[in-house]
Amino acid sequence: MDKEICQGLRKVFEHSQEATLITVTSALGSTPRKPGAKMLVFADGTTVGTIGGGCGEAEAKREAFKVMATHTPKIYYLNMTAGVDQDEGMVCGGIMGLFIDYWGSRSPVAQTKPHKEYLLSLESNDNPVLVTVIEAVEERLIGKKLFLKNNGDVLGDLGIEELNRVALESAEAGGKKFYPLLVSLDSEFELCEPSITKATFRLLIEPPTIVVQLLILGAGFIAQPLVAMAKILGYEVTVVDDRLSLANSSRFNSADRFICNDFERALDDININAQTFVVIVTKGSYSDKVCLWKVINQPARYIGMMGSYRKVKALKAELEEKGVGRESLKKLYSPIGLKIGAETPEEIAVSILSQLIKVQKRLA
Repeated sequence: MDKEICQGLRKVFEHSQEATLITVTSALGSTPRKPGAKMLVFADGTTVGTIGGGCGEAEAKREAFKVMATHTPKIYYLNMTAGVDQDEGMVCGGIMGLFIDYWGSRSPVAQTKPHKEYLLSLESNDNPVLVTVIEAVEERLIGKKLFLKNNGDVLGDLGIEELNRVALESAEAGGKKFYPLLVSLDSEFELCEPSITKATFRLLIEPPTIVVQLLILGAGFIAQPLVAMAKILGYEVTVVDDRLSLANSSRFNSADRFICNDFERALDDININAQTFVVIVTKGSYSDKVCLWKVINQPARYIGMMGSYRKVKALKAELEEKGVGRESLKKLYSPIGLKIGAETPEEIAVSILSQLIKVQKRLA
């Protein structure tokens, strides 16, 4: 969930306000936003985030006020095929499924508690995977939530034990993705294809974030084009280096965060999760070894390191002697990047990002 949305939801509870949270759950055809996009609508009409703007967003906002008035969450399908946004310069031809959820001071305690606990878990870097009932034959179940923390703890309740079981199985799989999942179940709690069998329940599985967290360890000549290109791709980028002359705002003004500190101490304070991609491009073998030692047993989606085959082989052998498992070392991508004959820093950055995209799309 975006930081701005989290901050807005925190404001809802701290100031006893009313709001609705709109989440895009599906997108058919040409739509301005994809599943996972969110917009928070406050009672005074102000918003945080966007689901695409224009007349479509205005229509969704009207439905959000209806939910705010009834305190009852619902699914709403925004039909954008009629071309009503042409005057706004938005010619869309698709349908977006929206889940409009009530978050506010008038929610029952049983609903408010998991909302608050989920926000706290996000802020505490517990990397929670959220499961929400968005459709059910029994209306009392719609909007119920549970979430799975990265330590295995489960909070919340979907109201039916079998539903909880399927939700947890789905959460374990969905937490490794960068996009939300829709899970349809029949009356026997078995997975079904809604186009063939009418679903009795539909669950929305949301990972902690839908944004790639790119952690670049080393602020040398490759890091600059790598940061610039990664931001074009929409990644959230952190750069770490122990040299103030390199890790500074003048060289990395587009990075979301840069840290000038000893690599080991810096990595102690960085949350690495299943949405994190780590690129090790430090100034030398010793700092490469320090970084690899700190991250190799972390749950990062990708760990890549610059270096020759000979250097990498020696480094792996040294880490094995220090107790790092051979299986853990197998997940290291090194030499880093796809083989495209890259030579310049910009070409090497393209090579690295191509490999990241390949891993992200599960093509590797």
